Amino acid sequence: MSTKELQKLETIQNVCDKRIRQIDASKILNLSRRHIQRLVNQYRQFGANGLVSKKRTKPSNRQFNATLKKQVIDLIQTHYIDFGPTLAAEKLSEIHDIKLSTETIRKWMISVKLWKPRVKKKRKIYQPRARRDSLGELIQLDGSPHDWFEGRADKCTLLVFIDDATSAIMHLYFCESESTFSYMAATKHYIERHGKPVALYTDKHGVFRVNHASNEDRNKLTQYGRALKELNIELICANTPQAKGRVERANLTLQDRLVKEMRLEGISGIAEANEWLESFIESHNKRFAKPAKRQLNVHRPVYETQQELYDIFSWQATRKVTKSLTLQYDKVIYLLENTSENEKLISKNIMVHDYPNGHIDIKYLGQSLNYSIFDKLARINQGEIVENKRLGAVLKLAMEEQERLESEKLRERGKNMPRRQEQHRQSRMNPTMYDIVKD
Repeated sequence: MSTKELQKLETIQNVCDKRIRQIDASKILNLSRRHIQRLVNQYRQFGANGLVSKKRTKPSNRQFNATLKKQVIDLIQTHYIDFGPTLAAEKLSEIHDIKLSTETIRKWMISVKLWKPRVKKKRKIYQPRARRDSLGELIQLDGSPHDWFEGRADKCTLLVFIDDATSAIMHLYFCESESTFSYMAATKHYIERHGKPVALYTDKHGVFRVNHASNEDRNKLTQYGRALKELNIELICANTPQAKGRVERANLTLQDRLVKEMRLEGISGIAEANEWLESFIESHNKRFAKPAKRQLNVHRPVYETQQELYDIFSWQATRKVTKSLTLQYDKVIYLLENTSENEKLISKNIMVHDYPNGHIDIKYLGQSLNYSIFDKLARINQGEIVENKRLGAVLKLAMEEQERLESEKLRERGKNMPRRQEQHRQSRMNPTMYDIVKD
C-alpha cells in the first residue's frame, strides 16, 4: 500500500471503531461523505485489500497503441540511432508526421536501451564549520567586482579581508581588478597594519594557485603564493564558495551598506574611497563583529624592512645572462653594464624584479646591477589568455588603447589639413595644363 492508502486505512479504521464520524473522515481525506461510506463498506467486506486501488498493475486507458510504439522504435533504430530524445522527437514530427512529446520518446528509447538515463546528481550538504579560536588565525580573502560608485566612476573591485574567529572586517582595498599586483598591494597594507596572520583562506583564482593540468603535484607557486611563502604565511584554497561563506556573506552586506554610505559621503573614486574606508571599518565592526573564543591576537610582528617588503611584493622572474651581457624580459632586451664583474655573470641566472609602479630592478645575490634598455622586441600578439575575473580590466585597457590610436589619427589628420588646403589653393592659382584643357 502507498502512504496515501495507509493514511486512508487508518482513518477508515477509526470510523469503523466509532472514534470519529464519517463527516470528520471526509474532511480529513478531502472526500465526500458518501464515498467514505463506500470505503467503510469495502473495508468491512474485504479488509485492507478493499482500500487498494483496482487500477494497480493494469495498463492505463490513455496509453499509446503498441503498434505506434513499435513503429517509432523501428524508425529511431533505422534512421536516428545516435539521436537524442529531443532531436529524435523533432525529426519524427517534421519528416514522419508523428507528433509525440520528448518525454514519451525518451521513455521508449530507455525501454529498448537506445538512451541511457542521466543519474540525478546528489545534492551536496554543506555543514557549518566552527570558527577559529583566535584573532588572526585564519583570514578569509575574496574580491567583489561591483558598481561600487553607482555610475559616479567606473566599475571596480573591492578586496575584502575577514577574520574567521570574529567576522570582523580587517582590511578593505579598492582596485581596478583582481590582479596579482592588486592582491599584493592589499596584503602589504594589511600586514603593515595588523601583522602577519597564520593563514589566508581564498578561492581557486589563478592569482593564488596554478590551475594548469601540468601542476598535478601542486608544487608550482604563483607570484602571490611565492610572496606569502617568503613571509611564512600559509595559503589555503577553499574547494567551494560555501567553505568561505563568511567573506561571501560580507560581500553581499558591503554591496548594500558600503555603497549607500559612500553615496552619502559623496565619494566617487578609488583613491578617495581607500582613504575613507578605515572609518567605515571601525563603525561596521562595532556593530557586527563577534568576540573570539580566546582573547588572543596571533598576528606575528613584521621584521622585514620596507625595502624587503617592496622586493617580496614584486613580480620576480629568473633570467640567464647571455654572452653579450643581455637578457630578455617582457619583450624588452636589457643590456648590463660592460664591466669585469658583470662578465662573471655570463650564463648565470639573475633575478628581475618588476615593481607595481613599473620600475624594473635587476639583481644578483641581492645586489642591483646597472643596465640600459636596448629595444622592444617586435612580436605579434597571438591572443592573450585572460581569466574571467580580469576580463573587465582587460577590455577597459583595450578600449583606452583604441581611443588613444583614434585620437592620434585625428591629430595627424588635423596637422595635415592646412598643408592640403595650401596645396589646393596653390593649384587653383597656378593651374596645370590638364586643368586648362579641361576648362
